[in-house]
Amino acid sequence: MKIIYMGTPDFAVPALKALANSEHEVCAVFTQPDKPRGRKMIMTPPDVKVCAEKLNIPVYQPETFKDGKPLEIINKYNPDVIVVAAYGKILPKSVLDSAKYGCINLHGSLLPKYRGASPIQQSVLNGDRETGVTAMQMDVGLDTGDILKVVKTEIGVNETSGELFDRLSLMGGELILDTLSALEKGEITPIKQDESLATHTSKIDKSLCPIDFTKPAFEVHNKIRGLNPWPIATTEINGKKIKVHSSLLCEKSGKAGTVISTKPLIVACGEKSVELCEIQPEGKKKMTAEAFLAGHRLSVGDVIG
Repeated sequence: MKIIYMGTPDFAVPALKALANSEHEVCAVFTQPDKPRGRKMIMTPPDVKVCAEKLNIPVYQPETFKDGKPLEIINKYNPDVIVVAAYGKILPKSVLDSAKYGCINLHGSLLPKYRGASPIQQSVLNGDRETGVTAMQMDVGLDTGDILKVVKTEIGVNETSGELFDRLSLMGGELILDTLSALEKGEITPIKQDESLATHTSKIDKSLCPIDFTKPAFEVHNKIRGLNPWPIATTEINGKKIKVHSSLLCEKSGKAGTVISTKPLIVACGEKSVELCEIQPEGKKKMTAEAFLAGHRLSVGDVIG
């Protein structure tokens, strides 16, 4: 098949590589414009652009699809299918209908669950034990199109959003190859999504970061791993902000927010407790809780948060 690929972050890179290394032809890549990043606000290309250029695939970075110019480019290539993964732009119906097999989206959840911007983080934040990637026939709605193929996986009890993100991105690469093969052979029967089961996610932001130790330990633990690698859960120790990168569930109990052990560092929650494993004082590098306690006074019975 002749393919136009649309994607932006690192989640979309494995699928692009899988397609480029297959019998299919990726004739062009569309991705978001370069954006300033970091403290120095240096203009940085998207991960998909970097990958595409290494593969010598032409790259297009339209600011908008409203002026019709991107559609002209698409029509010039006359693709059989457009594959989309975390592109970050709404595609008009004219683009959705521009290829023989339309537009196929790789979405990081088991649709119709977790439509929208943050399905992977939300599955971890909610403590789900299973998730997956859905290959979906795109329509004008937000992740509402027919389901073509699905791959499922268990979520580890200590797995972070970042770790799950990496696994699902690789699974997406395998899924798109299987989906295109099945499409060519006429072996796919699209399944309409059950709207009664649909849930939606929004963008993750820093307002979610503060840890509430009055919540049950599993909720605290899910927040810590769900907000890793960004924006990272936070608490306060001795009045200073601390980022909490990782934790473990513990059976011990005590008054919520109190330190009930320092070796290891365990904090009581509304139900049971969590061990804080990796933390980061403001302005410093990430370290083990043991290394932190070597330079900071914290005793059993102290309250944090």
